[in-house]
Amino acid sequence: MKVDLLNEICDDRNTTGGSSGEAALGKDPSERVGSQMTSYSRWGKRAVDLTMAIPSLVVLASVMGVITLLVSWRMSAPALFLQERPSLQGKPFNLCQFRSITTTRDPHGQLLPDVQRFTPLGQLLSGWSLNKLSELINVVKGEMSLVGPRPLLIKCLNRYNPEQMRRHDMKPSITGWCRVNGRDAISWEKFALDVGFVDNWPLGFDLQILALTAWNSLLWEEISQSVHATIEKFRGSRD
Repeated sequence: MKVDLLNEICDDRNTTGGSSGEAALGKDPSERVGSQMTSYSRWGKRAVDLTMAIPSLVVLASVMGVITLLVSWRMSAPALFLQERPSLQGKPFNLCQFRSITTTRDPHGQLLPDVQRFTPLGQLLSGWSLNKLSELINVVKGEMSLVGPRPLLIKCLNRYNPEQMRRHDMKPSITGWCRVNGRDAISWEKFALDVGFVDNWPLGFDLQILALTAWNSLLWEEISQSVHATIEKFRGSRD
C-alpha cells in the first residue's frame, strides 16, 4: 500500500459518498447490525496480537535495521513515514511504514506520479511486504491488529455508506481477508469482504489469514505499474 496510490483511490475531486458513513462513527460496535462480541473479540484477539507481535519485533529487529539503512541510502531519510489513518470507530492514529517510493518532486514542487517514484528497492519491499514490518509497532501500541481490514485514508471516511463504515467496527490491520484475496489490485466492490470479516472472525480464521499472508509473501507478489493505471478510485457508493 503506497501513500500516493491511496490518495488516488480517495481522490478529493470525486466525493459522492456524503457524510452517511461518518454518522455511523461513535457507536458501540455491539449496537450495530451483524456485530458479534465474543470472548475472543473482547480479549483473545488482543492477547494473540501481543503474543505474536512482540516476539516478531524482537526476531525481526536486525532485518528492520537493514531495511532502515537501505531505504535511507537508496531513497530518502527518514526511512519510516507516519501517516494519519482511521482506527477503531474512525479514531485517527499514525500508521508507521517503511518508505517504498521516493519523495522526488517536479520543478513546481509537486510530487511526481507514483509510477515515477517507485524504485527497485521499493518493489522488493512491497513485493515481500517488508515495508509493513514496522506496522508491528502499531499493533503493540494497540492501534492496529494483525488481522482485519486494511486502513485507508482519513478522507475516505465521508465516502462510506453506513454498511461500508462497519469495517471500522474493529481495528485496522497488517493483513486481512480482503488483502489475501486481491492485494492492491482488488476491486472496491470487495469492501463486502471487510464487512463480512467484521461479522465473523474466530481465532481459526485469523490464523488461516496469517498463514495465507505468509505464503503469498514467499511467492512474491509483483507490484507493477499496471496496478497504478487500472485500480479503481473509491469515490463513494450509496448502494
